[in-house]
Amino acid sequence: MVRVLPILLGLGLAIYALVDCIQTDESKVRGIPKLIWIILIVLITFVGPIAWLIAGKERQLPGRGPTRPRGPLGPDDDPDFLRGI
Repeated sequence: MVRVLPILLGLGLAIYALVDCIQTDESKVRGIPKLIWIILIVLITFVGPIAWLIAGKERQLPGRGPTRPRGPLGPDDDPDFLRGI
């Protein structure tokens, strides 16, 4: 079982990276073309998937996503309403 574990981890990592690469929009792929990334992920066992996960695609930084529109304020949160009391 100990001998099989690294193989299973490498296979799982490769499958995850391959699916992630295939689903990534072409405009978000960095460095080399998407087809070359796919070939690297498949042919180079551990290095290809790790390279894809680290440097292959633009990652969205936390807190920089789209903002949600704010809904209406309740009366106790509205400064204009509170001034009128």
